Amino acid sequence: MLILLLALAAAVASADQAFVHAAATGESKVAAALLDQDFTWTNVDGQTLDASQVKQALPKLAIANEGSAQVASYDYSTVAVVEANTGKLHTLRVWVKRPAGWRLLVYQEVKSLDGPPAATATPSAGSTCENPCGAVPYTPKNATEREVMKAYTSLEEAAMGGKAREWSEVAADEIALVSSNSDRAFDKPTRAVAIGRAQLGSVRPTKMLSARLFEFGDAVVMTSQHQADSGQRLHITRVWVKRDGRWQETLSYQTAVTAPRRSY
Repeated sequence: MLILLLALAAAVASADQAFVHAAATGESKVAAALLDQDFTWTNVDGQTLDASQVKQALPKLAIANEGSAQVASYDYSTVAVVEANTGKLHTLRVWVKRPAGWRLLVYQEVKSLDGPPAATATPSAGSTCENPCGAVPYTPKNATEREVMKAYTSLEEAAMGGKAREWSEVAADEIALVSSNSDRAFDKPTRAVAIGRAQLGSVRPTKMLSARLFEFGDAVVMTSQHQADSGQRLHITRVWVKRDGRWQETLSYQTAVTAPRRSY
């Protein structure tokens, strides 16, 4: 089953609008009531706060007014995604369906580079990539997590190996790749071309340090911490959906960590 751009169900759309308004106007009690117990907020500097920290003081929004932003929404039944883009600023909100209703699990901001990234040495196709292309420091808790992690390592191996066709099989048609290390966002066609030409630039697989997976039936939200060869750390959110018996990645938002590191 192929799911492309869809309007959000009324309940989650209402929750999203309420949260955005509350966050913009500083109505902390309204915003707090919509947060999941596992909620995290990652700002443009890569500082990650948990639900208790956000309830104490609402951070400022990178996109204060989404009235003129380009907004895309995707409804995956138990998980819903809202992406807002304006200029170099990008915001991701991932909603999950809990017994008590829709709750916000992830709020993440990314600021793209003002210009093309500085030239960096890019491994040639076929270069060795043990982590994240093979073994990663995460032990799956069940069959679903094993399947998702297998899809993840296959996706990364295909990217590093210049295998555009194999990468495209794991990447959903609506995939969005947004990174602090790039001056633009990638969609599926542009990313596949870059992979085929082995031109990954600054948006390429990085060593995984840790990960958390949240399972919601045929959708899984994955947040992870990574470290590039340069030593730079990245906070990454991915959403996976199961279609026709296989898991596909629908988005990858990568925020470079420039703020003091916090655990969660």
